[in-house]
Amino acid sequence: MESHARLQSPFTTMAASRGTISRLINASQHSCCPCHGAHHAAAHPAVPSLLRRFASPVNLSQKEYAFEVAASNLRFGTGVTREVGYDLVNMKARKVAVFTDENIEKLSPLQVAVESLESQSVPYEVLSLTAGEPTEESWAEAIKWSREHDFSHFLAVGGGSVIDTAKAANLFTVYKDADLFDFVNAPVGKGLPIKETLRPLIAVPTTAGTGSETTGAAILDITSRSFKTGIANRALKPVLGVVDTRNTETCPTAVHISAGLDVLFHSLESYTAIPYTERTPRPANPILRPAYQGSNPIADVFSMWALRTTVKYLPRVAKNPDDEEARSQMLLAASFAGIGFGNAGVHLCHGMSYPISGLNKKGPKYKHPGYVNAGYIIPHGISVAITGPAVFQFTAPSSPERHREILAVFKHTTVSDPTITRIPDSEVGAYVYETIAQFLDGLGVPRGLKQLGYTAGDIDALVEGTLPQRRVLDLAPGIGDMVGEDGRLHLSRMLHNSLEY
Repeated sequence: MESHARLQSPFTTMAASRGTISRLINASQHSCCPCHGAHHAAAHPAVPSLLRRFASPVNLSQKEYAFEVAASNLRFGTGVTREVGYDLVNMKARKVAVFTDENIEKLSPLQVAVESLESQSVPYEVLSLTAGEPTEESWAEAIKWSREHDFSHFLAVGGGSVIDTAKAANLFTVYKDADLFDFVNAPVGKGLPIKETLRPLIAVPTTAGTGSETTGAAILDITSRSFKTGIANRALKPVLGVVDTRNTETCPTAVHISAGLDVLFHSLESYTAIPYTERTPRPANPILRPAYQGSNPIADVFSMWALRTTVKYLPRVAKNPDDEEARSQMLLAASFAGIGFGNAGVHLCHGMSYPISGLNKKGPKYKHPGYVNAGYIIPHGISVAITGPAVFQFTAPSSPERHREILAVFKHTTVSDPTITRIPDSEVGAYVYETIAQFLDGLGVPRGLKQLGYTAGDIDALVEGTLPQRRVLDLAPGIGDMVGEDGRLHLSRMLHNSLEY
């Protein structure tokens, strides 16, 4: 690891000053587009201080004043997949669309689910997707298949890609004449509100990562633009997430690690997102309130629990995938993180990850070890983690105490530990950078964008692919106006600082 001195050099010290942040906040309040440049108040180890933080006066005509908590019902346990047939009978299912992929199709999670359906005489049809992350083409095929049948209910058995595809198929089966981009997040799509009630969806995750079983988010790769985006709306969330500890037994180690990294950064990003009271504009109608609202007292509880659990158990899973306790705890952490970020949102790591993975097929053509027959792929968790050290060095000045709490979790201590409290605010970011980088290194994560095949010459393209991700960038502390030069400069510097560790 490089020294703190290097991390504090003029080029790598990226965080916006408080004056800059204040200026950007003022500018955003007089702009017609929802831009944010905000800083957190002190961290909150207890509920009373949490409430004080979020009770600060706000301009209700421009800023948000409320937050909503929405999550799927969850069932957690060993062997609970065998109950889905009973659930669908209880829901009076007439015909069920079962989504899975070509890998899971051969394994016990789907077999147990199908046996449960058959034991209860539930009519169903199965769509087995090509393994890999969804694209607009694969979504279109799934939507077409779903529209051709009169399904009353949906069941997804697989990782986040399978669950997200089932969400999209459900949405566009109800909205039979809608175009894919009608609901895709603006400015990539129209971002229209979802006013119709969707069909019931049960999600059975087979990876401990995306938390898609709890959220209203569905992500896809827009191959024509070489980045990812998606649809985020509470209406998409499953009615039930069935979290079965047996369903990750066959995961390859590389998948365990990548999925676990997604949990890690869901937690970190949602905990450090701008407070919900700093998000603009306040919606004129509650149906327009976004799923990703900014950090709030309830999401914080779930995010921090997931962070502590992931830091403790992900290294154990990476070392020994047969560690049943560690695998079970990671599944629970994934769902907890899903509740956290599903209501607070993620920000910079995810925003930059979308072009990092999307451009790979045209540029570096990186193939991640352990992903057999997946073609050129930078797994989602890897693409998110690769900028992590630089991102949290940047965000640290916006909320030094929250970043001290994060540092304490990684150090397996408390925020009151003298080794944490004695760190000056100005140096917290450097410590967080090095600590996260060391944690990633211990998991065998590539040590920067260069190891994925990217060079400094690719930075501009990565910035351009990040800028449209407004649904997440608007939640980033200290960024300011993402269409202006300040935002471009910050993104460019974070990506440069992520080239190598």
